[in-house]
Amino acid sequence: MPQLKPESQGFSVWGYLELLRPANVATAAADVLAGYAVAGLGNPRALPWLLVSTTCLYGGGVVLNDFFDRELDRVERPERPIPSGRISPGGAARLGAVLLVVGVLTARQATRVAGVIAAVTAVCVLLYDAWGKRQAIFAPVNMGLCRALNLSLGMAAVPAALVAEWPLALVPFVYISAVTALSRGEVHGGRRGVALFALISLIVVLIALLMVALSPGRRSAVGAALVLVLGWRVLPPFWTVCRAPEPGRIRHAVKTGVLSLVLVDASIAATYAGALYSLIVLATALAAGWLARLFAVT
Repeated sequence: MPQLKPESQGFSVWGYLELLRPANVATAAADVLAGYAVAGLGNPRALPWLLVSTTCLYGGGVVLNDFFDRELDRVERPERPIPSGRISPGGAARLGAVLLVVGVLTARQATRVAGVIAAVTAVCVLLYDAWGKRQAIFAPVNMGLCRALNLSLGMAAVPAALVAEWPLALVPFVYISAVTALSRGEVHGGRRGVALFALISLIVVLIALLMVALSPGRRSAVGAALVLVLGWRVLPPFWTVCRAPEPGRIRHAVKTGVLSLVLVDASIAATYAGALYSLIVLATALAAGWLARLFAVT
Protein backbone atom coordinates (compact mmCIF):
# COMPACT_ATOMS: atom_id res chain seq x y z
CA MET A 1 0.00 0.00 0.00
CA PRO A 2 1.47 3.41 -0.92
CA GLN A 3 2.69 5.51 2.00
CA LEU A 4 0.41 8.44 2.73
CA LYS A 5 2.36 11.69 2.58
CA PRO A 6 0.23 14.79 2.83
CA GLU A 7 1.83 17.87 1.41
CA SER A 8 3.05 20.36 4.01
CA GLN A 9 5.36 23.32 4.32
CA GLY A 10 7.74 24.06 7.20
CA PHE A 11 7.05 22.08 10.33
CA SER A 12 5.72 18.68 9.24
CA VAL A 13 3.84 16.68 11.87
CA TRP A 14 3.45 13.83 9.39
CA GLY A 15 7.15 13.94 8.64
CA TYR A 16 8.03 13.57 12.33
CA LEU A 17 5.60 10.66 12.61
CA GLU A 18 7.30 8.98 9.65
CA LEU A 19 10.65 9.60 11.29
CA LEU A 20 9.50 7.81 14.46
CA ARG A 21 8.35 4.66 12.58
CA PRO A 22 5.33 4.10 14.85
CA ALA A 23 4.87 0.44 13.87
CA ASN A 24 8.32 -0.41 15.19
CA VAL A 25 7.72 1.54 18.40
CA ALA A 26 4.61 -0.58 19.05
CA THR A 27 6.76 -3.72 18.96
CA ALA A 28 9.03 -2.20 21.63
CA ALA A 29 6.09 -2.01 24.04
CA ALA A 30 5.50 -5.73 23.49
CA ASP A 31 9.05 -6.47 24.70
CA VAL A 32 8.45 -4.67 27.99
CA LEU A 33 5.05 -6.33 28.48
CA ALA A 34 6.67 -9.73 27.97
CA GLY A 35 9.47 -8.89 30.39
CA TYR A 36 6.90 -7.75 32.92
CA ALA A 37 5.19 -11.15 32.59
CA VAL A 38 8.50 -12.83 33.40
CA ALA A 39 8.63 -10.59 36.50
CA GLY A 40 5.37 -12.18 37.64
CA LEU A 41 3.33 -9.01 37.02
CA GLY A 42 4.74 -7.63 40.25
CA ASN A 43 5.23 -3.96 41.18
CA PRO A 44 2.35 -2.69 38.96
CA ARG A 45 3.21 0.98 39.55
CA ALA A 46 6.40 0.43 37.53
CA LEU A 47 4.73 -0.72 34.32
CA PRO A 48 3.43 2.65 33.00
CA TRP A 49 6.87 4.21 33.52
CA LEU A 50 8.53 1.33 31.70
CA LEU A 51 6.15 1.59 28.74
CA VAL A 52 6.84 5.31 28.40
CA SER A 53 10.55 4.62 28.71
CA THR A 54 10.70 1.98 25.97
CA THR A 55 8.60 4.15 23.64
CA CYS A 56 11.03 7.04 24.08
CA LEU A 57 14.18 4.92 23.83
CA TYR A 58 13.05 3.18 20.66
CA GLY A 59 11.64 6.34 19.14
CA GLY A 60 14.85 8.22 19.88
CA GLY A 61 16.84 5.42 18.32
CA VAL A 62 15.02 5.39 15.00
CA VAL A 63 15.04 9.19 14.78
CA LEU A 64 18.80 9.38 15.37
CA ASN A 65 19.29 6.52 12.91
CA ASP A 66 17.90 8.70 10.15
CA PHE A 67 19.88 11.71 11.40
CA PHE A 68 23.20 9.88 11.12
CA ASP A 69 22.17 8.31 7.78
CA ARG A 70 21.01 11.56 6.21
CA GLU A 71 23.79 11.84 3.61
CA LEU A 72 23.52 8.20 2.55
CA ASP A 73 19.74 8.49 2.39
CA ARG A 74 20.03 11.39 -0.07
CA VAL A 75 21.22 8.77 -2.53
CA GLU A 76 19.59 5.51 -1.42
CA ARG A 77 16.36 6.57 0.35
CA PRO A 78 15.54 10.12 -0.81
CA GLU A 79 11.88 9.67 0.15
CA ARG A 80 12.71 9.65 3.88
CA PRO A 81 11.74 12.78 5.90
CA ILE A 82 15.23 14.31 6.27
CA PRO A 83 16.62 13.97 2.71
CA SER A 84 13.24 14.95 1.28
CA GLY A 85 13.47 18.23 3.19
CA ARG A 86 10.32 17.72 5.27
CA ILE A 87 12.36 17.51 8.51
CA SER A 88 15.57 19.43 9.23
CA PRO A 89 18.64 17.52 10.50
CA GLY A 90 18.78 19.75 13.57
CA GLY A 91 15.15 19.10 14.41
CA ALA A 92 15.68 15.36 14.12
CA ALA A 93 18.81 15.45 16.32
CA ARG A 94 17.05 17.44 19.04
CA LEU A 95 14.03 15.17 19.03
CA GLY A 96 16.17 12.04 19.21
CA ALA A 97 18.28 13.36 22.08
CA VAL A 98 15.25 14.47 24.11
CA LEU A 99 13.56 11.10 23.64
CA LEU A 100 16.61 9.18 24.89
CA VAL A 101 16.94 11.38 27.97
CA VAL A 102 13.23 11.05 28.78
CA GLY A 103 13.51 7.29 28.27
CA VAL A 104 16.22 7.02 30.93
CA LEU A 105 14.50 9.35 33.41
CA THR A 106 11.14 7.59 33.20
CA ALA A 107 12.73 4.16 33.66
CA ARG A 108 14.41 5.46 36.80
CA GLN A 109 10.95 6.24 38.18
CA ALA A 110 10.13 2.51 37.96
CA THR A 111 13.18 1.03 39.69
CA ARG A 112 16.85 1.91 39.98
CA VAL A 113 17.78 -1.21 38.05
CA ALA A 114 15.43 -0.19 35.24
CA GLY A 115 17.12 3.21 35.13
CA VAL A 116 20.52 1.57 34.70
CA ILE A 117 19.20 -0.72 31.93
CA ALA A 118 17.64 2.25 30.15
CA ALA A 119 20.89 4.21 30.36
CA VAL A 120 22.85 1.27 28.91
CA THR A 121 20.22 0.95 26.19
CA ALA A 122 20.58 4.64 25.30
CA VAL A 123 24.36 4.21 24.99
CA CYS A 124 23.89 1.15 22.78
CA VAL A 125 21.42 3.08 20.62
CA LEU A 126 23.85 5.96 20.12
CA LEU A 127 26.71 3.56 19.43
CA TYR A 128 24.68 1.73 16.81
CA ASP A 129 23.36 4.83 15.07
CA ALA A 130 26.62 6.75 14.99
CA TRP A 131 29.06 3.93 14.22
CA GLY A 132 28.00 0.35 14.87
CA LYS A 133 25.53 -0.11 12.02
CA ARG A 134 28.34 0.29 9.48
CA GLN A 135 30.21 -2.68 10.95
CA ALA A 136 29.28 -5.98 9.33
CA ILE A 137 29.54 -8.12 12.46
CA PHE A 138 29.05 -5.58 15.25
CA ALA A 139 25.82 -4.11 13.83
CA PRO A 140 23.61 -7.19 14.31
CA VAL A 141 25.13 -7.84 17.74
CA ASN A 142 24.54 -4.23 18.79
CA MET A 143 20.93 -4.21 17.64
CA GLY A 144 20.26 -7.59 19.20
CA LEU A 145 21.65 -6.28 22.49
CA CYS A 146 19.24 -3.34 22.35
CA ARG A 147 16.27 -5.71 22.09
CA ALA A 148 17.63 -7.97 24.82
CA LEU A 149 17.92 -4.95 27.08
CA ASN A 150 14.37 -3.95 26.20
CA LEU A 151 12.99 -7.29 27.41
CA SER A 152 15.19 -6.95 30.49
CA LEU A 153 13.68 -3.50 31.08
CA GLY A 154 10.30 -5.14 31.65
CA MET A 155 11.83 -7.75 33.96
CA ALA A 156 13.49 -4.97 35.96
CA ALA A 157 10.10 -4.07 37.45
CA VAL A 158 11.05 -6.79 39.95
CA PRO A 159 14.87 -6.85 40.05
CA ALA A 160 14.97 -10.32 41.65
CA ALA A 161 13.16 -11.72 38.61
CA LEU A 162 15.77 -10.19 36.32
CA VAL A 163 18.54 -11.91 38.29
CA ALA A 164 16.78 -15.27 38.00
CA GLU A 165 15.54 -15.09 34.41
CA TRP A 166 18.06 -12.94 32.52
CA PRO A 167 19.09 -15.77 30.11
CA LEU A 168 15.67 -15.39 28.49
CA ALA A 169 16.91 -12.10 27.01
CA LEU A 170 19.11 -14.19 24.69
CA VAL A 171 15.98 -15.03 22.68
CA PRO A 172 15.30 -11.50 21.32
CA PHE A 173 19.08 -11.01 21.08
CA VAL A 174 19.45 -13.87 18.60
CA TYR A 175 16.19 -13.06 16.79
CA ILE A 176 16.93 -9.41 16.13
CA SER A 177 20.60 -10.07 15.37
CA ALA A 178 19.42 -12.36 12.57
CA VAL A 179 16.90 -9.86 11.19
CA THR A 180 19.46 -7.04 11.35
CA ALA A 181 22.12 -9.09 9.59
CA LEU A 182 19.70 -9.77 6.75
CA SER A 183 18.53 -6.15 6.56
CA ARG A 184 21.96 -5.00 5.39
CA GLY A 185 20.99 -6.21 1.91
CA GLU A 186 17.74 -4.26 1.64
CA VAL A 187 19.07 -1.83 -0.97
CA HIS A 188 21.69 -3.68 -3.02
CA GLY A 189 20.83 -7.30 -2.27
CA GLY A 190 22.44 -9.72 0.13
CA ARG A 191 24.50 -12.89 0.31
CA ARG A 192 23.21 -16.43 0.64
CA GLY A 193 25.56 -17.08 3.55
CA VAL A 194 24.05 -14.25 5.57
CA ALA A 195 20.52 -15.34 4.65
CA LEU A 196 21.30 -18.90 5.76
CA PHE A 197 22.73 -17.60 9.05
CA ALA A 198 19.54 -15.62 9.63
CA LEU A 199 17.33 -18.62 8.87
CA ILE A 200 19.27 -20.93 11.20
CA SER A 201 19.17 -18.29 13.94
CA LEU A 202 15.39 -18.09 13.68
CA ILE A 203 15.12 -21.87 13.93
CA VAL A 204 17.26 -21.76 17.09
CA VAL A 205 14.90 -19.12 18.53
CA LEU A 206 11.86 -21.26 17.74
CA ILE A 207 13.40 -24.30 19.44
CA ALA A 208 14.36 -22.25 22.50
CA LEU A 209 10.86 -20.79 22.84
CA LEU A 210 9.30 -24.24 22.56
CA MET A 211 11.62 -25.51 25.29
CA VAL A 212 10.58 -22.64 27.55
CA ALA A 213 6.86 -23.08 26.82
CA LEU A 214 6.97 -26.83 27.43
CA SER A 215 9.37 -26.80 30.37
CA PRO A 216 8.32 -28.66 33.55
CA GLY A 217 6.26 -26.46 35.81
CA ARG A 218 5.05 -24.26 32.96
CA ARG A 219 3.79 -26.34 30.03
CA SER A 220 1.90 -23.59 28.26
CA ALA A 221 -0.04 -24.93 25.29
CA VAL A 222 -0.84 -21.37 24.21
CA GLY A 223 2.83 -20.38 24.43
CA ALA A 224 3.80 -23.37 22.27
CA ALA A 225 1.03 -22.62 19.76
CA LEU A 226 2.25 -19.05 19.39
CA VAL A 227 5.74 -20.37 18.63
CA LEU A 228 4.28 -22.45 15.80
CA VAL A 229 2.48 -19.39 14.43
CA LEU A 230 5.75 -17.48 14.60
CA GLY A 231 7.50 -20.18 12.59
CA TRP A 232 4.69 -20.19 10.03
CA ARG A 233 5.10 -16.45 9.55
CA VAL A 234 8.87 -15.97 9.45
CA LEU A 235 10.36 -19.15 8.03
CA PRO A 236 8.87 -18.96 4.48
CA PRO A 237 10.09 -15.41 3.65
CA PHE A 238 13.52 -16.10 5.14
CA TRP A 239 13.76 -19.36 3.18
CA THR A 240 12.79 -17.44 0.02
CA VAL A 241 15.67 -15.03 0.65
CA CYS A 242 18.06 -17.97 1.03
CA ARG A 243 17.09 -19.10 -2.46
CA ALA A 244 17.46 -15.62 -4.00
CA PRO A 245 18.74 -12.77 -1.75
CA GLU A 246 17.23 -9.96 -3.80
CA PRO A 247 16.43 -6.52 -2.30
CA GLY A 248 12.65 -6.84 -2.57
CA ARG A 249 12.59 -10.25 -0.95
CA ILE A 250 14.94 -9.09 1.79
CA ARG A 251 12.76 -6.06 2.57
CA HIS A 252 9.70 -8.31 2.81
CA ALA A 253 11.50 -10.77 5.11
CA VAL A 254 12.83 -7.99 7.33
CA LYS A 255 9.41 -6.34 7.60
CA THR A 256 7.85 -9.70 8.50
CA GLY A 257 10.59 -10.37 11.03
CA VAL A 258 10.20 -7.01 12.74
CA LEU A 259 6.42 -7.21 12.98
CA SER A 260 6.52 -10.87 14.08
CA LEU A 261 8.71 -10.10 17.09
CA VAL A 262 5.45 -9.54 18.94
CA LEU A 263 4.79 -13.28 18.63
CA VAL A 264 8.07 -13.96 20.44
CA ASP A 265 6.89 -11.66 23.21
CA ALA A 266 3.38 -13.12 23.24
CA SER A 267 4.73 -16.66 23.61
CA ILE A 268 6.86 -15.57 26.56
CA ALA A 269 3.91 -13.70 28.05
CA ALA A 270 1.59 -16.71 27.71
CA THR A 271 4.17 -19.02 29.29
CA TYR A 272 4.82 -16.80 32.31
CA ALA A 273 1.51 -14.98 32.82
CA GLY A 274 -1.17 -16.96 31.01
CA ALA A 275 -3.18 -16.81 27.81
CA LEU A 276 -5.28 -13.79 28.71
CA TYR A 277 -2.23 -11.64 29.40
CA SER A 278 -0.70 -12.71 26.08
CA LEU A 279 -3.71 -11.15 24.35
CA ILE A 280 -2.59 -7.76 25.65
CA VAL A 281 0.79 -8.32 24.04
CA LEU A 282 -0.80 -9.48 20.80
CA ALA A 283 -2.91 -6.31 20.75
CA THR A 284 0.29 -4.38 20.09
CA ALA A 285 0.62 -6.41 16.87
CA LEU A 286 -2.74 -5.12 15.68
CA ALA A 287 -1.56 -1.58 16.31
CA ALA A 288 1.78 -2.28 14.62
CA GLY A 289 0.12 -3.88 11.59
CA TRP A 290 -2.24 -0.95 11.15
CA LEU A 291 0.56 1.57 11.55
CA ALA A 292 2.74 -0.35 9.08
CA ARG A 293 0.12 0.40 6.42
CA LEU A 294 0.64 4.12 7.00
CA PHE A 295 4.33 4.39 7.83
CA ALA A 296 7.47 2.67 6.59
CA VAL A 297 8.93 -0.04 8.83
CA THR A 298 12.49 0.14 7.45
